[in-house]
Amino acid sequence: MLGSFIGVLFDGIAYGSLLFVISIGLSVTMGLMNFVNLAHGAFAMLGGYACVVLMTRAGVPFLVTLPVAFVVAAAAGIVLERTLYQRLYRAPHLDQVMFTIGIVFMAVAATTYFFGPSQQPVRLPDFLRGQVQVMGLGLGAYRIFLIAVVAVVTVALHLLLIKTRFGAQVRASVDNAVASAGLGINVNRVFGVTFALGSGLAGLGGGLGIDVLGLDPTFPLKYMVYFLLVVAIGGAGTIKGGLVAAMILGICDVAGKYYVPEVGSFIIYFLMVVLMIAFPAGLYGRRA
Repeated sequence: MLGSFIGVLFDGIAYGSLLFVISIGLSVTMGLMNFVNLAHGAFAMLGGYACVVLMTRAGVPFLVTLPVAFVVAAAAGIVLERTLYQRLYRAPHLDQVMFTIGIVFMAVAATTYFFGPSQQPVRLPDFLRGQVQVMGLGLGAYRIFLIAVVAVVTVALHLLLIKTRFGAQVRASVDNAVASAGLGINVNRVFGVTFALGSGLAGLGGGLGIDVLGLDPTFPLKYMVYFLLVVAIGGAGTIKGGLVAAMILGICDVAGKYYVPEVGSFIIYFLMVVLMIAFPAGLYGRRA
């Protein structure tokens, strides 16, 4: 019983780690830039397909494809941000929602046309397959890898946004764009780089999640609610809140499907209602 509980807890943390990597970019754009980007999952899907194409058609090792997935998604993010998204920064949220959901449907249709509707395969390196024995318990090697990646990403993001000049520029631009521009900060460039960073992290998460979440053209629609839940429960614009929310959702989702499979995903939606009633602004969101 104890072994199964630890196994479920471990798998839940690994699943939550994936949700965090993909969702944190959405949290940044919604919380810091006040932009509702429902197409965030499309960037994750783009990163996943970049990994698949490189592995299956070019023979590139899986680990090498991950930074490429980040770069490809970040590049797509900056192109869309410069050409389309920045025109909607001051638009009503409903306009942002309608526009970005249109991007999602276009991405789904284009992906289906070029790659077909089926699940995409991924071949992990030998050292990431199988289990690792830890104190007599068999833990998935790839799950351990996911948790390690999230630890590195979390620390790096915290240092970037809190300890660097760029992070100070982001916070200043969000608080008062006019004053920041008057102080010599290129607000448009700061927002563009921030959006690219969030999109790149989504692409990285999409590549990491192929083996766990699966990858097909419906990916942005299938997991859109999960990404939004992480942001809503954790609080937009906060790394700590996103991490805590992703872990709560990951653990509860895995535990619910393991212990009460007949209930399925209902548990996380019930949990969302309870947490949103208790914390309307999110666990670590800004209070009015």
